[in-house]
Amino acid sequence: MCMACGCSTSRGDLSYVEQVKANSDHLRGSIREELENGLPDFTEESYQILKFHGIYQQDDRDKRKEAKKLGLDKHYIMMVRTRIPGGVLSADAYLVHDEIAQVYGNGTLRITTRQDFQIHGVLKKNLKDTIRKINTTLLTALGGCGDQERNIITCPEPIKDACRGEVLAVIAELAAHLKPATTAYVEIWLDGIMATPEREQSEPLYGDTYLPRKFKTAIAIQGDNCVDVYSNDLAFIALKDNTGHIYGFDVLVGGSLGRTNRKPDTYAALAKPLGYVPYDRIVDVAKAVVTVQRDYGERKDRKHARLKYLISEKGVEWFKAQVESRMGFKLGPFVDVNWTNADDHLGWHEQGDGLLYLGMFVQNGRIADTENAKYRTGLREVIQRFRPGVRLTPQQNIILCDIEPSVRPQIDKLLLRYGIRPVETVPLPIINSMACPAIPTCGLAVAESERVMPGLMDKVLAELREIGMENEKISIRMTGCPNGCARPYLGDIGLVGTTLGKYDVYAGGDRFGTRLSQLLFENVPLENIPIVIRDIAIMYKEQRYSNESLGDFIFRVGVDSVRREVGAVV
Repeated sequence: MCMACGCSTSRGDLSYVEQVKANSDHLRGSIREELENGLPDFTEESYQILKFHGIYQQDDRDKRKEAKKLGLDKHYIMMVRTRIPGGVLSADAYLVHDEIAQVYGNGTLRITTRQDFQIHGVLKKNLKDTIRKINTTLLTALGGCGDQERNIITCPEPIKDACRGEVLAVIAELAAHLKPATTAYVEIWLDGIMATPEREQSEPLYGDTYLPRKFKTAIAIQGDNCVDVYSNDLAFIALKDNTGHIYGFDVLVGGSLGRTNRKPDTYAALAKPLGYVPYDRIVDVAKAVVTVQRDYGERKDRKHARLKYLISEKGVEWFKAQVESRMGFKLGPFVDVNWTNADDHLGWHEQGDGLLYLGMFVQNGRIADTENAKYRTGLREVIQRFRPGVRLTPQQNIILCDIEPSVRPQIDKLLLRYGIRPVETVPLPIINSMACPAIPTCGLAVAESERVMPGLMDKVLAELREIGMENEKISIRMTGCPNGCARPYLGDIGLVGTTLGKYDVYAGGDRFGTRLSQLLFENVPLENIPIVIRDIAIMYKEQRYSNESLGDFIFRVGVDSVRREVGAVV
């Protein structure tokens, strides 16, 4: 075991990224100096460390060819991700992010599947001002990215009951205990203005090399899996007693949807049951799980560094024994749960205290003004005038809450003025679609996703309308690479980019996110996808059972059967 960082690999055997982390002086590196050097980009070493600070260095891929032709360097831009535990933020915090996006970003806000905000297009020279603005909202970008605990997500429904209040309290406690100890973030971005404590001498939880890979945690509420809880490294299911209070949590480990094309030793996996923990011991479990991954996770090959690979290699029982030995007590038996809902909480609803909330659909999470609808302007005006609370959802939508019933007609009228349609008028296949950002900002993307998804869904909807299936609850999720940011391996149909203009088609997940889909077709051209989905829908319409979802139907008849009937159009 490496004494410097607690990992099971000696310093000499660490991968390049691990060595960068080990030599970073607890995430400082040379970032501070490079901010002042006048160059538009950071070095590769700083690029790796910046992720821990919630920053991805990217370049505008639309401009690459032109720049190369003119002999110019890449057009470097930064993506900044704010960490927002549970997706809860105030009206003021929302408006500050809106301002940042306009002044320093590309004029849009992006809601992620982890209830974060991403601000795209920030130039290096504006990073410090961007981070400082975020800090004024009492939020942070530290932990937005990097090999550490990411934003902890949960059901965003703002019902005023004991259960949800307790979940949010737990998330706040987990976020406090699972954050890194380093003061580098305050030193670099805030110049120590936050009453910085004495410089840390160590990272008690993470060690010098932090975790082997990113680490994601979610808390679902018994019966409602709108968070896709099984896709997380560490997952909790809040269990309620007869009074509506939480008495404990189911614990699951090893979920992750990232994989690499044509490399079968990388794969998507669902989290596996580990046991049960009482309400007041959840932090102990979380810290134990994190430290087992820290000490035994793969540090030579980043493609095998997620927790799922450690559990696959060592087994759940071995992992459970390690966790229990660190906690000093044993987990109880896993409590079986039934899921009754996984939909996002859209539309107008009472929230239990006489006030209302409004769940608003945001296509692919992009809050922007377009020719069809001015979402960014409309949301800003509603939030400025009525001061609602704001919740971001794991399905890339937004909820406005704590609204007086008397102002509902005014809000509806205002949104319509900006072309923002009531969710009831949006077809279900579009409501249940998601896409990752992909090209032009994501360096991992090999195909388009967000930019082509609206047009694709219009064509899919036209095909479904012809066969009378346009109002079916069909989920279609698209990513520009196999890493699974829009969770394409869960739900009915997943479209995973393999090269520019082509996608693998996955199908057969279930509507509650408890079953992975299977590969149906490889390398399908984008223009053929609407026809493929139409023919699948025809087969589904003719052969389904009563109340059977599309994913359940495909799982029942088998992907081989679907290939035989639909394969001619691929």
